[in-house]
Amino acid sequence: MVVCGDDALAHRLAVELQDVYRAHVVLVVPDALTGGQSGDPSRLARAAGRFGVAPLRRPVPSPDDTSGGLRLPLEEVVSAEPTEEALLRAGVDRAASLALLYEDDEANLRAALAARRLSPGLRLVVRMYNRKLGQHMEQLLDQAALLAMPGVDRAFLDASTTVLSDADTAAPALAATAAGGTSKVVQADGLLLRAVERAPSRPGEVPDPGLCTLALLSSSTADPAGSEGSDSSGSQSPLLLPDDATVRDAADRGTVVLETVRHAGPALPLRRLARRGAPLGAVFSRRLRWALAGIVASVLALSVTASVVTDADPVHAAYLTLLDLFAIGDPAVGESTTRQILQLLAGLVGLALLPLLVAGALEALGTFRATGALRRPPRGLSGHIVLLGLGKIGARVLARLRELDIPVVCVEEDPEARGIALARSLAVPVVLGDVTEEGVLEAAKVHRAHTLLALTSSDTTNLEATLYARTVKPDLRVALRLYDDEFATAVYRTLRAAHPGAVTRSRSVTHLAAPAFAAAMMGRHVLGAIPVERRVLLFAVVRVSGTPELEGRTVAEAFRPGAWRILALDTAVPAARHPDLGAVQHGGEEPQLLWDLHPGYVLRSEDRVVIAATRRGLAELLGTPARPHSGAP
Repeated sequence: MVVCGDDALAHRLAVELQDVYRAHVVLVVPDALTGGQSGDPSRLARAAGRFGVAPLRRPVPSPDDTSGGLRLPLEEVVSAEPTEEALLRAGVDRAASLALLYEDDEANLRAALAARRLSPGLRLVVRMYNRKLGQHMEQLLDQAALLAMPGVDRAFLDASTTVLSDADTAAPALAATAAGGTSKVVQADGLLLRAVERAPSRPGEVPDPGLCTLALLSSSTADPAGSEGSDSSGSQSPLLLPDDATVRDAADRGTVVLETVRHAGPALPLRRLARRGAPLGAVFSRRLRWALAGIVASVLALSVTASVVTDADPVHAAYLTLLDLFAIGDPAVGESTTRQILQLLAGLVGLALLPLLVAGALEALGTFRATGALRRPPRGLSGHIVLLGLGKIGARVLARLRELDIPVVCVEEDPEARGIALARSLAVPVVLGDVTEEGVLEAAKVHRAHTLLALTSSDTTNLEATLYARTVKPDLRVALRLYDDEFATAVYRTLRAAHPGAVTRSRSVTHLAAPAFAAAMMGRHVLGAIPVERRVLLFAVVRVSGTPELEGRTVAEAFRPGAWRILALDTAVPAARHPDLGAVQHGGEEPQLLWDLHPGYVLRSEDRVVIAATRRGLAELLGTPARPHSGAP
C-alpha cells in the first residue's frame, strides 16, 4: 500500500492500514514525518511538531483487536511533490493500492493520472474537495483502467478508482453533534439511517432497542457523562455491536440504537440554500415603515374628510388630496375655508413625505449594496450555533447546518477562507477575527448560543475558545475538533469535572475519515462512518461470495458480536444493482435494500449485504483482496 499526503490524514491512514489491516505501507511525504527506519525519537517529535500531529507509535490494543500479528514496518519516501519518479521509488508499479491525500485537488489529479499510466490495474483512492470534478475524474480513471485491461472483472472495475472527501465524510457527524449532540446519520440507497444515543435507563424502565443496538456507551447511571472513551481506553471505551444478552445485562449503560429508517430526497444544491432576495424587513427599517404607514393613514384621513365635508365623490376627493400632497394642484383661492385648510394640511403631509422617500431610497440602495458583504449577527439572535473556522471542513458543516435550517454564526480569522463565499451566499452572519482575542466570541453572541462548534485546524485554538466560552456561558454545549485521542480524553474529563451540567463532545476529522479511506484502499465500499464517543463504527457494502464467515450462514449465525452485524440485504438482481449505494437514487426508483431481514434467512453467494462493523472487524471479515494482473512491468 502506498499513501501520499502532506497533512495529518496521511499519517492517520498509514496507522490505520498498519494496525487494522496489517498491510505493508510506504508513506510518501514532503518531509520526514515518521522518522523513517532510523526511529530517532527527537527527529520524530520535531517532524510531528512541524505537521501538528502526534508521532507514529504503537497504540494500546483495543478490545476488538482480534486479528493479532506483528505490525509491519513503515517505509518512508521523502518527495516535495508526487512526481512519477517519487511514485516509482515508492513502488507504485508493484503496489495493490495508492491513496493520494494532498490538500491540493490539482496535485492529486496529476498524481492519479501518472499512477494510472505507470500501473493500469492499480486501485486508486483520491481525496478531492470538488465533488463534481471528482465524479468526472473517477469515470475517466475507470475508463483508462478498462482500456488497459479489456477483460477485467466488473467488480474490480467498480473499486478501481474511488474519490472521497474527508470533509464530506466527517461533516454529517459534526453537524449532528452540534445540532443535537446525539443523532448520527448514514445515507444508503436513498434512505437515512439514524443512529441515536440514549441515556442509561432508570430503574424499572425498559429501554427501547430500536431496530438494533449498535453500541453500549461508557456512560452509566453511576456516571452519566461517561469517559468519552477511544480505542485505547480499555474497559472505559464503548462496546461496539454487542449481542442481545450483553445489552440486557447492561441496562444501566447508555446505548446507540438504529432508530428509524426513512426515505431521503437529494441534498439541496448550495445555490438553493441561498436567499432569493432581501426581505422587506431588511430593505426598509422598522422606523421608516412606521413613518410611511403614518403618511398613508394621513392621506386616507384627509381624503375621507374632504369627501364628507365637501360632498365630493370619494375617488375625486382622494385625487384632489394627492394633487395637493405633491403640490401640483391649483390653489384653493376663493373656495371654502374648509377646502383651504385641507389643502394646507395635505401640503404639510407632502413636505414630510419627501425626506421619507429619500431615506427609503438610500436604505434600499445600502441594503442591496450590502448583499455581497458579510452579515453581522442580529441583535436579538439566540439559540444558534457558533461555528469556529470556515476552512474546507467548516464550509461543509455550514452547508449541512443550513440544510437543516439551523441558525448559525461563523467566526473566521482569514477573510479569504474557503467558506467565506458560501457564508455570504447563504446570508449567514460572520465575525471576522481571531477567536482567541477578547470580544470576538461576544460579537458572535456566544452567551446566547445553543452550541459552540470549534473546527479550526489547531487543537489549542479550539481548546482555548472552548474554555473562554465556558466562562461566558457555563452550560454551553461544546463540540470541538481534536486530533489526539489521549489529549481529547484528558480535555473531556477536565471539562466534565469543571462543568458537570454541560455537554462536551470531541471529534477528530482524520479519525472519522481514515477508516473510509482505508476500506476503499482494500476495495470495499463504505457507506459512512458514525462516531461512538472517540471510536468509529463503519457501514459497508459486502458481497457474500468468497466470504466464508457469511456464505451459507443465516443472518443470526453470521453475526459476530463486537466485530460485525448484517443490517440489510440487496434485493436487486446482480445485473440491476446500483454500483454506488451511498447515492440518492433519482427518477422515482424504489430503494433496493431490505432492512427488515429475518434472522433465519440463509445468505447465498450471489447476495450483497450492508453490514455495520468495527474497523478491525471489517478487516477480519474481508481480508486483503487479490489484485488482478495489470500487465504492467
